[in-house]
Parts: sequence; structure tokens; C-alpha cells
Amino acid sequence: MSHPAPTPPPRPTRAELLAAVNRTVDDVIAPGLAVLFCGINPGLYTAATGHHFARPGNRFWPALHAGGFTDRVLQPWEERLLLPSGYGITNVVERTTATAAELAPEELAAGGRVLVAKVQRYRPRVLAVLGVTAYRAAFDRPRATLGLQPERIGDTALWVLPNPSGLNAHFQLDALAELFRALHRYVHAGTP
Repeated sequence: MSHPAPTPPPRPTRAELLAAVNRTVDDVIAPGLAVLFCGINPGLYTAATGHHFARPGNRFWPALHAGGFTDRVLQPWEERLLLPSGYGITNVVERTTATAAELAPEELAAGGRVLVAKVQRYRPRVLAVLGVTAYRAAFDRPRATLGLQPERIGDTALWVLPNPSGLNAHFQLDALAELFRALHRYVHAGTP
């Protein structure tokens, strides 16, 4: 998956960040993906730039590479390069907030219902939700843990990974990388 890197967009200004509240960011999605990665919801930086996991310090892109999904660390503005490799990105809730803590449990549950419909339409092999708390609320699974879930959406396996936000101090990059590698092994060899 070697492609020339597109030109990075300029960093958003404070005014642009504040104006990004309640915006949405387009999914990176196609039918039949191997993995559809699912964030909680767009943050201000992501919405201001229009690219998933764009905030400096977010560890999604480094963890994706360290987990074996990409041959180099992609930049957020290169997100569409995931599609030819069979990977995509969506969110549980489309609405942008400054922090995921601003989302009510009812909003996460409603987002979970929309997400189920999206998975039924696009039929990825695995839906990987990035955030165990969001997964628990969106799918009404209060005891869910990281990794492969016993439930499925049709033929789609459900997998939970930690939230890669730099604010999630419970998981440093090496621990995130190992959890992403476990998903990669499952996707490419059928074992967790």
C-alpha cells in the first residue's frame, strides 16, 4: 500500500475549532470491508479538518501501523488509502463534540442502532469499535470487555479496542499496538 502522501491541510485555527461543533465527518466506507473501524464521535479537530482521528496526539494511525494494518503510519488526510486494503472508518455518533463525555447514553444507544443498520448495509467482516465504554452504551452490553465479542451483526464479528485518544492514559502505544495486532491476526488468520 505505497502511495504518495497528499499535501497536509493547514492546522485549524481556534475559531475553526469552535465552529466545528455539531459538524459531521464523512465515513470512509465501502461494501465488504475486512474491518470497519468505528470511533466514538468526531472531535473538534477532526471535524475542523474533515479527517478522522486528526487531532495531534491521537494514536489511531500509529496503532494501525504497529498492528500490521498499514505499511507506514498514514496521516489523517490519507484516510482514503485504507479502502483499497479493505479497511474503513465510521463513528457511533456522527455529531461533533469537544469530548466524548458530552454524549448522553441515549445518544450512544441511538448511534448504536444507526451503526447496526450501516453494518447490515455494508457488511464488513469485522466492526472494530474504538472504546469499550462507548461499545457498552451503544450495544447495551454493560459487561463487555476488549477483544472479540460473543454477539454478531449478521455475519459481521464485533471487536472492541481501546479508545486511541491521547486522553486515554490507560493504554500507551505499545499496549494499543498489541491489541490492534490481535485484531489483525483474527482478520487475516481467523484467530484472536
